[in-house]
Formats: sequence, structure tokens, C-alpha cells
Amino acid sequence: MIKDYFLNKVEEAIEKAVQSGKLGQMTEYEKGTLAVERPKNVDFGDYAVNVSCLARTAKIAPPLIAQNILEFIDKEDNEYTVIAGFINFKAGNSLLCELIDEIIKKKSLFGKPEKIDKEKIILEYVSANPTGPFHIGHGRWAAMGSVLANLLKFYGHEVYQEFYINDAGSQIQKLGNSLAIRIRQELGEDVDFPTDEAERKNYYPGDYLIPVAKEFIERNAEILKQVQNDISLIPLQTLCDFAKDYEEKVQRDLLEKFRVHFDNFYSELTLHNSGKVDECVNKLKASGKIYQKDGADWFKSSDFGDDQDRVIKKADGANTYLTADIAYHIDKLNRGFDRMIDIWGADHHGYVARVKASLAALGRDPDKLEILLGQLVNLVVNGEEVRMGKRKNMVTLEDLIDEVGVDATRFWMTMRNIDTTLDFDIDLAKKNSDENPVFYVQYAHARACSIIRNVINDKIDTESGKTIPAILTESEYNDLTENFDKSILSGNIQDARQLVLKLEEYKSMIENSAKTRQVYTICRYVQELASEFHSFYNSVRVINDDKQLTKARLALVYSVKTVLNNALELLAVTAPERM
Repeated sequence: MIKDYFLNKVEEAIEKAVQSGKLGQMTEYEKGTLAVERPKNVDFGDYAVNVSCLARTAKIAPPLIAQNILEFIDKEDNEYTVIAGFINFKAGNSLLCELIDEIIKKKSLFGKPEKIDKEKIILEYVSANPTGPFHIGHGRWAAMGSVLANLLKFYGHEVYQEFYINDAGSQIQKLGNSLAIRIRQELGEDVDFPTDEAERKNYYPGDYLIPVAKEFIERNAEILKQVQNDISLIPLQTLCDFAKDYEEKVQRDLLEKFRVHFDNFYSELTLHNSGKVDECVNKLKASGKIYQKDGADWFKSSDFGDDQDRVIKKADGANTYLTADIAYHIDKLNRGFDRMIDIWGADHHGYVARVKASLAALGRDPDKLEILLGQLVNLVVNGEEVRMGKRKNMVTLEDLIDEVGVDATRFWMTMRNIDTTLDFDIDLAKKNSDENPVFYVQYAHARACSIIRNVINDKIDTESGKTIPAILTESEYNDLTENFDKSILSGNIQDARQLVLKLEEYKSMIENSAKTRQVYTICRYVQELASEFHSFYNSVRVINDDKQLTKARLALVYSVKTVLNNALELLAVTAPERM
């Protein structure tokens, strides 16, 4: 990276200045003390390092420190200036062109680090109950989780994506009972869900179960005939299993449509049936981490950082949600994963300390578990917020995708930090204008493709009908790094310089995003890159009478196209060549 190149130059010069006695009382310098920043005023340079902190040991003024360090820097064709206690740096054409070379040669691998501390990561996200369609909050976790998986894989980690199916609780019985009412309605009975709010909470009265009821009737016509349409004679478990399987398929089909691909769908029910839940409880009991109170089993989670102890088995013998969560995360570690990353809704924040406490109590490292807590989505339609919920007619993720498309939905869902509530404006997401961020970015890619087509394709003169040869042959285009005059790539054109420097930021963006698990930074980056490219296009003639200059600028356009395509691929958003 150019900023690393600059920092290395400064730090090497500091060591030489110390050895030469040019930094006052300083006798040694510890690398990593200084940091590179971007000056707010572009006239000051591309990057700057503040060396004022060295004054504490040097006992001389910061401007003099900066000036003395500058004496030991091999400037090559780069520009260095001192402003107060800052050493400012402006990259020369050599560094800028090396970056263009790198992008053109590495293509889809540009930005991928050569060496990292590789980890085997299990990433769990969405993990919705199989009791109905995904709401738009699920869509946000689906989009962000899949982008994070793409990012971590590109960065160099081994990533396994898992969906935890919550199919072992009372919600499945509610689903079966709800389906029974819908089937009876389809068979002509005058029956409806309870109107009392307390009783109604035991059902899912959404219209989404109507097609499930119709499908059940069609598949089980003979059985219904045998019981004379008396649904009470059909085992409740049969209804539960049918509804659960139906909704699971609906969810999986939508995930595929949404470009979200899981390596495994892990059933909570199988976790219980395997005995792994009881095994974890017994281990906690054997280690003295469980005590009884009011007929229930309590886990001493407060001994491990939780704010209070937690019930893991109720007085009626039923396990709590925490019990299965403990077993599930232990199972992840037993499967050989180095790190567990979970994406949960903000309403689950209380579970973080509990699950980490359980890992510590069972002798596992709680730091191997990372929880990303996310805020939900406010859907804005015609300027008004739309409420969501399975207990009535609702706006689903599928509704949203059908309305604005997969690309817009994925981009909008990932363009804010996960801990920030997202206002999803449907009207804006559908606009084909610069106001819509996904359109703005995709149009930049399409514009780059259009420029390249205009350079390498023959044209037909509309008046004479004669063929006008392409500016560059296919061979020349495919060999841009060898054939353009690198001394004239940017020159004094500020827009070109800023565009190259924005391309340079892609590498640090990838590194920082992977380490912080933040994917909104990718959306922000492509918007900034698109803005720089549109500005460049409006101020610079890429195609001109100077063939060498055209080649140079075309190399820059190709680099923008490549990086935009790479970033959009991480987002699983298409990069159209025409719009």
C-alpha cells in the first residue's frame, strides 16, 4: 500500500536521523509509534505523518524534527513537504502507475493479503423460527451475514456458514394449531382465531398459512376423506411437521433467490435428540456449576461475568433456550472451529454474557465466540413506516425483493453499520437516479464498460457506411500495462490523482473490514469510488487524439471497472455492463 510505503520511508529516515544525532536527545525509535492520515486539504498532499509526539524525547521543536527527518528520505519522484510537525507526502507517477499495474495484473485477487493468521470460522446468522416467512429484519441479517462470509473468505479465512433452525420449542405446536384452523376454514367450517389477545398469542394468524392449508388438503385428500374432514382426528404432530417442512422450504428457496448460501442447516431438534443438551447440563452439574432453587436448575453464570445466575431447566422439567444454546456452541467447538461468529438481533443482547459464561464454565475459551448485535429495519413506504410481525398480515422479505429487486435489497440492507437502525426507503431504492446509491454505483461500472467498448470496438459511419477502425486493437487493450506511457497517467489532473488514491484505499478497506467484521464499509467505499470516477469522467477526456494518453487513461478506467466489480461481487450485487 502507498501509505505503508510512505510510513516505512519516514520510519527508516527516523532511525537514520537518530543514529546521526539529528533528533536531539532521542537514542532510539520504536516502529509502530506513528500513523498515516489523509490531510483534509488535498493541496497538502496525499498522506501525512504527525511526528510531533517525538518531541517529548527529542526535546526539540516538532517542525525541526520533521525537517531533520526529511533530510534522510530518498524522495525518488515523490514530493515531501513539512507543515508544522507534519511530514506530508504526494505520490509520484511511479507509485501511482505501479498500483494500476497491480490491479490489471491481479484482477479479482487485487486487495487480497498475501499472508494472514488463517482461522477456521463458523458463521451463524438468520437462524429464524420455521414458523413463517422472513420479515425484513431477517433480510438484513441474511445480507450482512453473506457479505461477511464473502469478505472473510476473500481475506483468506476458511468460513463455514450455518443456519440454526429453532424447531424444538412450543412455537412449532403453535404453528400446527394455527394450520389446523386454516385447514378447517378451507374445508368450509365457520371458525377463526381467538379474538382475546392473550389467547391469540398462542397462534400465528397470518394469511401466509392459507396456501399451506391448501397444499395439505391437496396432498392428504384420502386421509381427510377417511376422517370425514375432522381435523381433530389427525395427530397434531403431523400438522406441525407439515407446516414446519413447508415453511422451511419457503425460507430456503428465498435465501437462494437472495443469493445467500448456507453450508448447513442445523436442527435444534436433532441437538436435543442426540443427547448433547443433557450432556452439557450433566457436565455443569458435575463441576458444581448448577444448583436448585424453587424446583428449577440454576446455572452459576454470575461466577463467569454474567450479571445474575440463569435458569437452564424449569421446574416442569423443560429446558430453557439458554440450555440448547450452550450445547450448540460447545458442539461448534467440538467440530473443530477456531472461531464462532454469530449475528443476533439487538433484543438478544442479554444472551451474550450467558453463553460466554457457559463456555468458560465448561473449560472453553469464551473469546472464541464473537457476537454481532444488530438493530432492525424500518421500512419506509410513501414516507411512512410499516410495522412488521408474524401475528398479522405483514411486509415480508419476499415482498421487498419483488418490489425493488435483489440488488437494491442487498445493497440497502448492508449500507449501514450493523448497530445502527436502518431506514429502508422503498421509493428511493427503486429510483434509477444518482439519489439511489446502488444505481449510482452500478452506473459507474456500466459507464466504465461503455468507455472501454468505445475504444476497442469498430464503428460504422452513419453517412458513408464505412467502418471506422477501433482506437485500440484487442491485443493492445489486453496488454495495457506494457503499452501505456506511465509518465502521463495522471500528470497535473487532480481528479485522476484522487481516483488512483481511492483505488489504493481498497486494500486497506478490505483489511479493516475483515478485522472489524464491518461490511457497511464496502458499500461506503464503492459509493466514494463511484463518485471519484464520475468526477474524473466529467473533467477528463479519456478518448482523445493522443493514442498513448488514451491508453494511459483507459488503464485507469479498466482499474476502476475491476475494483468496482470485485467489491460488488463481495456484496453479491450484480455489476452490469449496460444500463
